[in-house]
Amino acid sequence: MVKQQTITVKTAGRGSLEISASINECVSNSGIVQGLCNIFIQHTSASLMLCENADATVLSDLETYMGHLVPDGDAMFQHDAEGPDDMPAHIRSILTAGSLTIPVSEGYCMLGTWQGIFLWEHRQQAHIRKIIVTVYGE
Repeated sequence: MVKQQTITVKTAGRGSLEISASINECVSNSGIVQGLCNIFIQHTSASLMLCENADATVLSDLETYMGHLVPDGDAMFQHDAEGPDDMPAHIRSILTAGSLTIPVSEGYCMLGTWQGIFLWEHRQQAHIRKIIVTVYGE
């Protein structure tokens, strides 16, 4: 059996937002007890990540590192149609993940004790992001 749902997430701008509860709600509503959950973001300037959800400094440190790795407004970037964070946001999304696949058991994603599913917004401004959640199994 396959069930698919699209969820919409409003971001507050650059940073990470935990979406584990929304994903688990999709899995639970699918009626699938055992299988796989594929999560896909339909954007090129935001991404998904599986990350620690217990200590917010992990997310802050990741943002600091990414800012160092791909700084906004760098003169080497030509693509800046939507501002100085435009090309860096595309690079950040390529360096991270556009989709995740997580095992499902007992109707929930089998996340580890300290794991969470996050939408990582790479743009400075708030955006509405669409995520497709596809659950496969029985």
